[in-house]
Amino acid sequence: MKFEIQNSKFKISRLWRGGGFSLIEVLIAAVLIGLAIAALLGASRSFTIANASGADLSTAEFLIEQIRERSALLSFDDLNGLASGSPFSPPISADGNVLNDFADFTQQVTVQKVDKANFEQVVAGPSDFVRVTVRVLLNSREISSVRWIRARY
Repeated sequence: MKFEIQNSKFKISRLWRGGGFSLIEVLIAAVLIGLAIAALLGASRSFTIANASGADLSTAEFLIEQIRERSALLSFDDLNGLASGSPFSPPISADGNVLNDFADFTQQVTVQKVDKANFEQVVAGPSDFVRVTVRVLLNSREISSVRWIRARY
């Protein structure tokens, strides 16, 4: 009988030791959970910044397209008038209306006469080709720019 009691005490003692976590194990688990939460917060912040940058770029491309459409409505000789009104802040739409919802954005338009053989070469005299450059800025920081060639036809 003495043997059984000792055996029972041994089993109870053994179950007690194996049934819980040590302080070190709990601390390691807390550190791992903390690192996981910190990583998720960092990723969330990065996604938010990327989303905002994407929205700004999308808006800039929309505003560039408005100038492109406006330039298509103008005759070749009237393109310089488009550039002389630049910068547009707040921006304008294709029909010339002010877009007050985008007041933080600015459209800068440049029209340059270019050589018929080399569109990179700006010329001072008459030319049948112009290069239209549109830059869109958000609070004085360039978001996007596009340029295209327009020919007299």
